[in-house]
Amino acid sequence: MSDAGVFIKICGLSTETTLEATIKAGADFAGFVFFEKSPRHVDLETARRLGEQASGRIKKVALVVDADDMQIEKIISALNPEYLQLHGQETSQRVAALKKQFGLPIIKAIGVASSADIQASENFKMDAEYLLLDAKPKPGAIAPGGAGAVFDWRITQGFRLDKWMLSGGLDCQNVATALHETGAPAVDVSSGVESARGVKDCEKIIAFIRVVRALSS
Repeated sequence: MSDAGVFIKICGLSTETTLEATIKAGADFAGFVFFEKSPRHVDLETARRLGEQASGRIKKVALVVDADDMQIEKIISALNPEYLQLHGQETSQRVAALKKQFGLPIIKAIGVASSADIQASENFKMDAEYLLLDAKPKPGAIAPGGAGAVFDWRITQGFRLDKWMLSGGLDCQNVATALHETGAPAVDVSSGVESARGVKDCEKIIAFIRVVRALSS
């Protein structure tokens, strides 16, 4: 945990206004999505602009989905992130290779539908700085996350890892219950702070951060 308590990551940011709200409200991580099929996708020029705005003020996270080395290199050059988030089908070997190649700490997203999925996440503990537990997408889903789905938080009980993030359908109304049931040291929110799919809402971002901070104060 941070000095402020639970770490907070706002993911899928794409505008100066919502990024500024995220920073000023006191989030710990700002996530930027580099996946063209997502409504939250940012291009390299936008990433460069937002990266400059965020530099030194918040930890920047570049989220990619099964991206190749050349794509990742371009993204890192534009955003200059502090973390690389892998949200696809990357293997533990791929995680280790990217960590070594780019020298960035890795956040590895794990799709969760049962306790077996959490057990499988053990393979990534060695090389991932954080494991991010998200609701497993439905078969045929285009995007691997950000759909606002919640998984059964009870299956995280007994899950022991210092650095992990709870994701999947979190919002102002359910985050208190989620933290109570899981004891997660960090939370990640995307669709839960939007006014429409892919459209971040400054007031919802601020409210979410206030709720989490109040729980850990």
